Amino acid sequence: MRQTKKKWKTTRGSDRDVRLEALRWGAILFASVIVIKLFWLQVINHGFYNALASGQHELLQQLVPDRGTVFVHDEKDETLVAVATNHRLAFVYADPRLIEEPDEVAEALGGVFGWDEEKIDAFEERIDQPEDPYEPIMREVGDEMLDEILAFDFDGVAFVREPTRLYPEAEMSGHVLGFLGTNEDGSESGKYGIEGHFDELLSGKEGSLLSERDISGRLIAVADQSLEPAVDGADIVLSLDRTIQYMACSSLQEAVKRHDADGGSVVIIEPATGRVLAMCGAPDYDPNAYNEVESIRAFNNPAIFYAYEPGSIFKPITMAAAIDADAVSPQTLFEDKGYSMVEGWPKPIRNAESKVYGMVDMTKVLEDSINTGMIFSMRQMGMDAFVDYVKAFGFGVQTGIELDTESAGTIASLDIGAEIYAATASYGQGITVTPLQMAMAYAALANGGVLKKPQIIDEIRYDDGSVEVHSSQDLAQVIQPSTARTIAAMLVSVIEHGHGTQAGVPGYYIAGKTGTAQVASSSGGYSQDSTIGSFAGFGPVEDPRFAMVVRIDNPKDVFWAESTAAPLFGEIAEFLLQYFEIPPVRSVE
Repeated sequence: MRQTKKKWKTTRGSDRDVRLEALRWGAILFASVIVIKLFWLQVINHGFYNALASGQHELLQQLVPDRGTVFVHDEKDETLVAVATNHRLAFVYADPRLIEEPDEVAEALGGVFGWDEEKIDAFEERIDQPEDPYEPIMREVGDEMLDEILAFDFDGVAFVREPTRLYPEAEMSGHVLGFLGTNEDGSESGKYGIEGHFDELLSGKEGSLLSERDISGRLIAVADQSLEPAVDGADIVLSLDRTIQYMACSSLQEAVKRHDADGGSVVIIEPATGRVLAMCGAPDYDPNAYNEVESIRAFNNPAIFYAYEPGSIFKPITMAAAIDADAVSPQTLFEDKGYSMVEGWPKPIRNAESKVYGMVDMTKVLEDSINTGMIFSMRQMGMDAFVDYVKAFGFGVQTGIELDTESAGTIASLDIGAEIYAATASYGQGITVTPLQMAMAYAALANGGVLKKPQIIDEIRYDDGSVEVHSSQDLAQVIQPSTARTIAAMLVSVIEHGHGTQAGVPGYYIAGKTGTAQVASSSGGYSQDSTIGSFAGFGPVEDPRFAMVVRIDNPKDVFWAESTAAPLFGEIAEFLLQYFEIPPVRSVE
């Protein structure tokens, strides 16, 4: 009996030891799992969870600056008018976790946005994701459309206001302003024109706020904080006059349409300062809808980008140089035989329509636009002197205007040293210029021979209240004031007795010159079907308030510039004289 009892005690002790051993190993296993888990979290995935903790307790908020506004003048009202500014439109987005009926939401919003069934189905699939916290729907939603969306009162559909670029003067200043466009990475930056050239200045500087938050998302007052405020973009005041810009651009567009032309441009300069009062290109584009243009060529400003052979509007530059060099005077006689032979060139250079003018003076050479007379003037001053004057007038280099995509044109052939190149350049062939370069050269003729740098910026107004004022800049005294007065008188005679009569304004003395330029052919030589008509001039001669170049590209109804560019110049010139309230100095009969 005693032996049996002892055996039972031994068995019970053995079972307890097994249970303790199992418990011990279980504790070890559990501890091991905990250690492994901690090792996984704290070592292997340390970076991920550290970032997650930072996202919950640390705020990094980008402070976005407002883009600067671009203004033009309204001189009559003495006010500034915004032509590139910001307004806030809605960005509509969804939180699919809160959407109970994705099909109903998709159908309703699709109706508002005008989506087809395929797009509605795709959108329904995107928002039918219960674990997805965010899906973008539509940007730049106007207030009227937003009210329709909010009227549905859908859970999970919300919006925020975003700044959006607005161009109120649509299709009148597109080439000057450029636009705010979207990059491949989704960011935005200025493209072309003012927006492109001054993108960094207009954009401002982003700020940042680095701060601790508690579990409820509230800022922890005693935690470390670092705030760098955003700096708003600078405002830019252009030299353009809103009224002149509108009138010039409207008239250009009408002229291009009337003559079924490929395009055109107008540049108007204030001679005494070099300020650009108007700059237009046709066809223009709407910066608000820049993505709707058919070709990116539409973004190029024809007044500064497309260089062309100027033709006869270059002749006053040659004549002014020859007079300034004391090589000729307005009364210098020249016998025109209808052609001129040039050393090293086998063919004779002839006048337009092979006309022969006989004995003429230099004023008559300009009035009748005699090619051989221009070669004579070039030869009288010498080829080297002619090239020096051409360069002094600013041809062959960029003017430095503060706009993107400016072309320098080319006068490279003049450096070769062969007379043929100087001969053809004397009457505007074989070299290329931009309308802006020609306008600045004529502004120099109007301004006592002083070449100015074109000024399209009047002021830059910074976020801190400081203002940077841009002033007139003299580049060179190209010709003497007496020469400028002489050439001005000769150009008045061109309008009154030559091919530029339709550019005149009754009651005023206006100086100017027509030019019908041939267009170089890709196969060599010149096209027989295409021309570019230009008129360049200034007025009133006694106190010039404007210098202007107008250009009509490839008109289909008429050939000569006297019927295309000259009337357009006269129309705009008459408006300018009235706008500046300049009284007539002679009978209007």
